[in-house]
Amino acid sequence: MKKEIFHEIDDLYDEMVQLRREFHMYPELSFKEINTAKKIAAYQRELGLEVQTGVGGNGVVATLRGEKPGKTVAIRADFDALPITEENDVTYKSKNPGVMHACGHDAHTAIALGLAKAFFKNKDKISGNIVFIHQHAEEEDPGGAKSMIEAGALKGVDAIFATHMENYLPVGHIWHSDEYILGAADDFEIIINGMGGHGAFPQDTTDVVAIGAQLISNLHQVISRKVDPLKSAVLTIGAFQAGQVANVISGEGRLEGTVRTFDEEVRYDVAKWVKQITEHTCKAFGASCKINYQFGYPATKNDKNMNQLLINAAKDVIPEENIKQMQPNMGAEDFSYFTKEIPGTYFFTGSANELKGFTYPYHHPKFDIDEEALRNGAKVLAAATIDFLNV
Repeated sequence: MKKEIFHEIDDLYDEMVQLRREFHMYPELSFKEINTAKKIAAYQRELGLEVQTGVGGNGVVATLRGEKPGKTVAIRADFDALPITEENDVTYKSKNPGVMHACGHDAHTAIALGLAKAFFKNKDKISGNIVFIHQHAEEEDPGGAKSMIEAGALKGVDAIFATHMENYLPVGHIWHSDEYILGAADDFEIIINGMGGHGAFPQDTTDVVAIGAQLISNLHQVISRKVDPLKSAVLTIGAFQAGQVANVISGEGRLEGTVRTFDEEVRYDVAKWVKQITEHTCKAFGASCKINYQFGYPATKNDKNMNQLLINAAKDVIPEENIKQMQPNMGAEDFSYFTKEIPGTYFFTGSANELKGFTYPYHHPKFDIDEEALRNGAKVLAAATIDFLNV
């Protein structure tokens, strides 16, 4: 069956490219993907799949039922865009000002639609069901995955696959991992309340700039002094705002930071330490504080058996030397919610091509991909889907 599906994907390649470019031209931000969801649903309905809309928000779930009984496998594709002004000079440049598909979600959607069409043409050979989970709002916490799961998107699903475009990796390659592949992402905001005054008389103030500087230094000790060195964690202070002029001591300061971890125990310990250190540091200088700590997406951990099935299937598509195990990184993905519920695996499809200038990383205003990645990603997902249903 793989031969027939691969042949269909080759025949559908130009259509997948066109679909990707249409989505690219009309991107929509997280939780606002109204027209994108309508286009996806219309395409899947026209094929003849069972389509549910408004799943957990703007999510779309399309089910292809094979003509023989069997297991059910899902393919997830996200479809939201980012608040970025595109700088590429291409015919398919974004027509929505300040919004851009700078993370490859247009490609993920085109792959899923192409696969739906290829499999539907061969549904008489399919034992089981294939569910296409078109997920909204991956880019913005709380994300769309959790609400789609709560709305029943995984009901009856035995396993799930997903891929992501990767411009750190040449086209024709894939990256994978048997365990963690992406980290948990949590954010915090700290408001420091002191007492302002004249810069010439600091003794009459509670200086939030000095306190904030000390607090930043103290918080950066959490990773080096409190976390097991054999476990990974990142704490970054990305914003510190206080005061406006040289001779006025501000009475209020604001810090924002992010924490990235893999291990769940470390994740919650870091949150505890951030709160503890903040409260004690502020109290030591006579200031008060307010801490807003938000837990975001959990770490994305692949199921080892599912990942091994995937990479074995990928050998039918990608030369074995181009199938590489990657070190996990501290990026984040709400696909993690799916793999907390059922076995699944997430992998990166190489989309870079230095000769064509496709080297800018995702979230960059010049991000673009070698569209041959559509063919490769679709075939790897197809091979893994077939192998899972036939095991």
